[in-house]
Amino acid sequence: MEKLKKSDAEWRQQLTEEQYRVCRKHGTEPAFSGDYWDKKDAGIYRCVACGAELFDADTKFDSGTGWPSFYQPNDAEAVATKEDRSLFMRRTEVHCNRCESHLGHVFPDGPQPTGQRYCINSASLSFEAKESS
Repeated sequence: MEKLKKSDAEWRQQLTEEQYRVCRKHGTEPAFSGDYWDKKDAGIYRCVACGAELFDADTKFDSGTGWPSFYQPNDAEAVATKEDRSLFMRRTEVHCNRCESHLGHVFPDGPQPTGQRYCINSASLSFEAKESS
């Protein structure tokens, strides 16, 4: 996957203030406040910053947390992880592998078949509905 690099000024110009805070400054939106936490439509969730395909709506589930949750990425190479020790916790951060935008965190308490819960900020996503057949 080809990496996308932009200057801070370019990111600020492209993204809304909330998208910039979440994606580029590792922020978190308040629970139950984002556009996608309870969305149930079929489609693809993409990185709001670079358009990379991240999650298929078929892997989305209601985790009760107030953030969109998925049990696996659309492609294993679409996202990358790293240890996050902020806020006096040890978590695993998830970011877009193409542009390195912060997406959220992954936890080992999701449903089968993976047992993973990718807890993602709506502000880091855009949604592309599947065309009905």
